[in-house]
Amino acid sequence: MKSLFESEVMYTLGTFSAVVVLVFISLYLFELAAGYDTRKEIAAGNKAVALATAGKIFGLANIFQAALQSGAPFAAVLGWGFFGIVLLLSVYFMFEFMTPAFHVDEELASGNTAVGIIAFILPAAISFVIAAGL
Repeated sequence: MKSLFESEVMYTLGTFSAVVVLVFISLYLFELAAGYDTRKEIAAGNKAVALATAGKIFGLANIFQAALQSGAPFAAVLGWGFFGIVLLLSVYFMFEFMTPAFHVDEELASGNTAVGIIAFILPAAISFVIAAGL
């Protein structure tokens, strides 16, 4: 009897499902770290928060893409995903630490698009470094 993941369609559905769940978990973790409600801010049209959230999603997707392309077993792909979440959370805290003149969360919540652009590019750019290490 064939393994469930021997079918390319089932493997794709399985990895898709796992990645979507992990992205939502990571967004929840980022929201716990932030001082604002991401969904409410985006619903209200806050472009800065939308940019920051898009950068996190892109960064995680890039890390998962590299892990999947490496041919690693499914469990290893999930492990790299968790590791990517931890690393991107650390980037988030470093960004806050490296900007003592203002609080990133407050600036994003107030709609500061300039901070939103940086909050987009940091996880996106760092994800390429993480992905290259896989």
